[in-house]
Amino acid sequence: MKTVKKRALLLVNKKARRGSEAIDALVGRLHRGGLDLTVEPFENLPEIARDIVRLRNNTDMVVLCGGDGTIASGAMAVGECGLPLGIMPMGTANDLARTLGIPMDLGAAADVILAGKTRKIDIGHVNGFAFFNVASIGLSAELAQGLHPELKKRFGRFGYAVAAAKVLMKAKPFTAIIRDNGQETRVKTFQIAIGNGRLYGGGNVVEESAEIDDGHLDLYSLEMGRVWKLAGMLRSFRSGTLGAWKEVRTARDTEFEIETKRPMPVNADGEIVTSTPAKFVVHPGAITVFAPDKGSSEL
Repeated sequence: MKTVKKRALLLVNKKARRGSEAIDALVGRLHRGGLDLTVEPFENLPEIARDIVRLRNNTDMVVLCGGDGTIASGAMAVGECGLPLGIMPMGTANDLARTLGIPMDLGAAADVILAGKTRKIDIGHVNGFAFFNVASIGLSAELAQGLHPELKKRFGRFGYAVAAAKVLMKAKPFTAIIRDNGQETRVKTFQIAIGNGRLYGGGNVVEESAEIDDGHLDLYSLEMGRVWKLAGMLRSFRSGTLGAWKEVRTARDTEFEIETKRPMPVNADGEIVTSTPAKFVVHPGAITVFAPDKGSSEL
């Protein structure tokens, strides 16, 4: 009896940092592994969801090639179509892939898809826009606005450091109201970040116990007097222990609301997607992804 190949829709972001790598070799590997591929290139993030919805009846899975912004842009369409998601880490930070233990080597990442093992993970929404890793207001949003695509493509993770230095030079705190579990707190902060996953910003840890399938969001707010205090917190950013600092407010819940005096941009997985006032919610187990057996993240 002839085996019917599974169909895969492969969406390729040619502007991704690793987008220039040979797609032909990747396509060949997936094809030899038993997949019947439809390759669909895109240049702008809004195209992703439209392509997924348009081709949903012609595929058994969606494979997204790109960085965290690319993956998040396709998340809602993938979830609504009920298709499993394969991830080819071709961006700058690739924090979602690292969180899931997906190898950075594209051939090895393809083998994860071919192995067929899946797990359900949570997805965060802010004002209706999806994010897997973290959504933030303040420093990270300013960083996302200043991190030009050519800087990311040329310098990779080092590009974040270059852009961050420029942001810190002119950083000022802002006043916000945090609503959580029926309580309202007014804060003066440099940044409010709300994490759904574990890793963000090129390997920082949202909170040391956070997982991408734990059913809740983790918030932190940087409420120090001077922004340069961040230099002493670098290890805590990497280990997820910011809550140990008295200048850092932390909270854990399934829903948060943030209001600011004037609208401020919200950065979700490296892309500016909306502005305050912002409502953040988690949708547990909303997406099925191809991933290795659950274990330690790839840092």
